[in-house]
Amino acid sequence: MKLSIIIPVYNEKETISYVINTINKLPLPSFSKEIIIVDDFSTDGTRDILKKIKKKNTRVILHKKNYGKGMALRTGFEHSTGDIILIQDADMEYNPEEYPKLLAPIISGKDVVYGTRLSYIKNNVRDMYWTHYIGNKILTLATNILYGSSITDMETGYKVFRSSIIKKIKLRSRRFDFEPEVTAKILKNGYKIHEVPISFKARGFSEGKKITWKDGIVALICLIKYRFVD
Repeated sequence: MKLSIIIPVYNEKETISYVINTINKLPLPSFSKEIIIVDDFSTDGTRDILKKIKKKNTRVILHKKNYGKGMALRTGFEHSTGDIILIQDADMEYNPEEYPKLLAPIISGKDVVYGTRLSYIKNNVRDMYWTHYIGNKILTLATNILYGSSITDMETGYKVFRSSIIKKIKLRSRRFDFEPEVTAKILKNGYKIHEVPISFKARGFSEGKKITWKDGIVALICLIKYRFVD
């Protein structure tokens, strides 16, 4: 099987090279890998780093303006050619060494896999902003109530899909509303989300964290909206 790893990037010059190198070193015997990096108009020098990448399995796409993470992911999905699509953030909150754990359920026949930070490994939340932790819990609870699911971490950055599933879903989000939209539409289409525990290292706003409480409100509105309309 072929694995497409989609990396949305915005101002991540400190970590992007490390993330790419870590992915390339990973032994994944059941998969061939392609890496699709979508730079969402970075202004900190990230683009200069990306323009130097010459690996055959890596494609760099440069947005001509800043659209948001959701749009960067949609661009990556459009250009992917793999059987499986995995989302990887460009910072080091999520460790690519978790890939075997995330992909094992796919190999055994699952369609959608989320890496959960909040249910199994309590140490993950020690250094999270308490507002982010509470917000994640509220949004996950809202997801379960609205869609009849039983997941523990809707907002997780590690999401894995069979490409045949994600590519047939019409996505409209441009920013951080991607997470609630894709989760809502996956569940509305009758697919079960399988979760696996992952490690997680939260970073602060001084380290480049971008999501805020306002995005949480937007996410809640999206969950409610997509329950009843497309």
